Amino acid sequence: MNDYLQVNRANWNARVPIHVGSAFYDVEGFKAGRDPLRPFEIDEVGEVAGRTLAHLQCHFGLDTLGWARRGAEVTGLDFSEPAIEQARRIAAECGIPAKFVTADVYDAPEALGERYDIVYTGVGALVWLPDLTRWAETVAALLKPGGSLYIAEFHPFADVLDDETGAKVTHHYFDPGPHVWEYPYTYTGSEILEYQTSVQFRHELGEIVSAVAAAGLRVEFLHEHDHTVFRRFPTLTEDGGVYRMPGDAPRIPLMFSLRASAGSAPPPAADSPASSSGPTA
Repeated sequence: MNDYLQVNRANWNARVPIHVGSAFYDVEGFKAGRDPLRPFEIDEVGEVAGRTLAHLQCHFGLDTLGWARRGAEVTGLDFSEPAIEQARRIAAECGIPAKFVTADVYDAPEALGERYDIVYTGVGALVWLPDLTRWAETVAALLKPGGSLYIAEFHPFADVLDDETGAKVTHHYFDPGPHVWEYPYTYTGSEILEYQTSVQFRHELGEIVSAVAAAGLRVEFLHEHDHTVFRRFPTLTEDGGVYRMPGDAPRIPLMFSLRASAGSAPPPAADSPASSSGPTA
């Protein structure tokens, strides 16, 4: 547990060159104008032109740069220096103005040194964080008064289902971890990773919403979606670029999105006496 950050950083550093060269991320398509953002995200976040946006756990920044193309003044943060180097390279090659910073997400207020109109976190981010209370406090410290947090994530309910069909409950829902995984591949293909160990943490939907609310943010909506962005189970069928349960199979939540707003008074800093959690590493 004490080494989770170092273990995960090595794992994600190893993923960077594989991901950048993968068809899954399609960097060349992005350079040619492909939009990496999901349509429901664009609709739910709303107009971003002229607004400042911080993307936490941005990986190598395609989604960050997608918001920049829509007019946002973007800053991406990630704990992987190779990922940030790639983000800066892609931004420069595309002529997109963007700032990228290497830091752990819990250190974001100090590393970024400013507040934002929007804090955005994309799919597959929360599972890498052991302490959502501290994470939500970090987000609150980054928001301007009246600013908003937006999350688009995989629904935790999908993690209780069997991997073969997605039709049977075979795993515990209340099972926070840490879960240590040894897996030779990343999700983009068959190239073997140099560092194959990762540490992940499961968070129930109630835990996520409660952490956001406890940080002083007002939840505006929580939407559950019956589709996901990849074939999570072999039985899922593609439908307009997303994946759903087939035919007459029961519809289940596969993703969720949440938006919450900061009040008019600035929130306390994440490391202030008002913060209820200490260091995690």
